[in-house]
Amino acid sequence: MPNIILAINAGSSSVKVSVFTYTTPTADPTELAVIQIAGLTAPPASLSYARGTEHIKNRALPAVTTQEGAYEHILAHLTADPGLPELSHAADVEFACHRVVHGGAFDRPTRIDSDTYSQLEALSDLAPLHNAGALTIVRAVAAKCPQATNVAFFDNAFHRTLPLAARTYAIDPQIAARNQLRKYGFHGLSYAFIARATTAFLAKPAAALNIIALHLGSGCSACCIQGGQSIGTSMGLTPLSGLPGATRSGDVDPSLIFHFTHDAGRFSTRSAKGMHITEAEQILNKESGWRAITGTTDFGAISSRAAQGDEACQLAFDIVVDRIADFVGSYYVKLGGEVDALVFAGGIGEKGTQLREAVVRRVGCLGFELDAGRNAEPGDGVVVEIGARGARHRVLVCQTDEQSEMARECAQGADELRRPA
Repeated sequence: MPNIILAINAGSSSVKVSVFTYTTPTADPTELAVIQIAGLTAPPASLSYARGTEHIKNRALPAVTTQEGAYEHILAHLTADPGLPELSHAADVEFACHRVVHGGAFDRPTRIDSDTYSQLEALSDLAPLHNAGALTIVRAVAAKCPQATNVAFFDNAFHRTLPLAARTYAIDPQIAARNQLRKYGFHGLSYAFIARATTAFLAKPAAALNIIALHLGSGCSACCIQGGQSIGTSMGLTPLSGLPGATRSGDVDPSLIFHFTHDAGRFSTRSAKGMHITEAEQILNKESGWRAITGTTDFGAISSRAAQGDEACQLAFDIVVDRIADFVGSYYVKLGGEVDALVFAGGIGEKGTQLREAVVRRVGCLGFELDAGRNAEPGDGVVVEIGARGARHRVLVCQTDEQSEMARECAQGADELRRPA
């Protein structure tokens, strides 16, 4: 009987599920299929599916309008696929792993029971734009796969090693403690994968790994990893701080929003059951970033238009490069110059040839240098070298995989996480 793990990543507009099987806790799980329903907030929704040689891309699903409906359709599609005999019935699912952006004090994979669920629900005020979707899918899995063990994997968990000074805000300590106001950091599943994959690529002990890692996608962040552990990261109490993203502002003067709108503290019209957001959160998280400057969230298009002389796109591109360079320089100092590599990851980090070139040029004084040919065609390895031979420090690209990281951690902790008899 195969042990089936569903690694689930639920956003506000999409639900992505990767199907894994594993044999023993020490063996890496095997990915069997990947399925995603996207466009829930911009109907019609669409289905994409990949399993072996079978591929479906953007099949319209006008009847699917909610996250619960998306999960129900995904499960029905998987169990009806004759090419996936390992998952023929809902009862075949042993674990459902959920990426939860904000776990507060939770810093390890945690089985979700009624008590844990209540605690995660209470944490939604810290990440109202991120946690609600995950909890919705937890309920959907409990309804459709009641025998499965739901496990939460927290995006802040990797940063549990942040030093006290790095995670503490200079505000009233009692209020900070009472309201859990501190730097948490995010993209932790990605950074855990990056650290593990880079360690293997460099063939050195995990406890000796010193890298500056950049997760660059629609959400962007940077992480300083020393001795295999996070000692600094750009995101803070929420994923809003740090680098700008597709719709996020990144770091701004906190008083800016009150000059931007006098209604900043009012609840947004986007607020709904389980999601209470202010106008400030709505504006800085969803109505800012490079889309506010260029009108598009497609950073590849921005890079191309910038090269063609589009001033707005050039400004957005330059802002991203400038902010990334700031963090690379800062983290280089944190590491005392003892840096094994600068690592690019995430959709833009993996595909953004022009961005990598611009960033490395800006931080070249630190000893980073690209090989133009390698940068243009990095190859398909999980980790590939794009730095110039003989440069003081290496430059790498990592194809990060949060889904497989969840599955791997789940398999390793299966005995502890498994639902009690």
